[in-house]
Amino acid sequence: MSPEQSVSLIGGAVNLVVIMVCVLVVPGLLVGLVVSVFQAATQIQEQTLSFLPRFVVTLLTLVFTGNWLVAKLVALFHDIFQNVPGLIG
Repeated sequence: MSPEQSVSLIGGAVNLVVIMVCVLVVPGLLVGLVVSVFQAATQIQEQTLSFLPRFVVTLLTLVFTGNWLVAKLVALFHDIFQNVPGLIG
C-alpha cells in the first residue's frame, strides 16, 4: 500500500465521519441556540427546557437520516473490502 493510497483511504473515512457527525449534531445545535435565546428573553432557567428539544430533534434526525448514514457507511466498507487485494500488494 502506497502512502497516497493510505492518505486517500483515511481521508475518505474521516470525511465520512465528519459528515455523519454534522448531520446529527448541527440540528441539535441550532435548536439549542433557539431555546437558549428563548430562555434568555423570558428569563426561564430550567435545564430540562434546553435538553428535551435537543434530544427530540437529534432523535428525529437520526430516524430520518439513519438509513442514508448507514448506506454511506456500508458503501465505504464495501469499497475498502473490494480494494483489499490491491491495497495489500
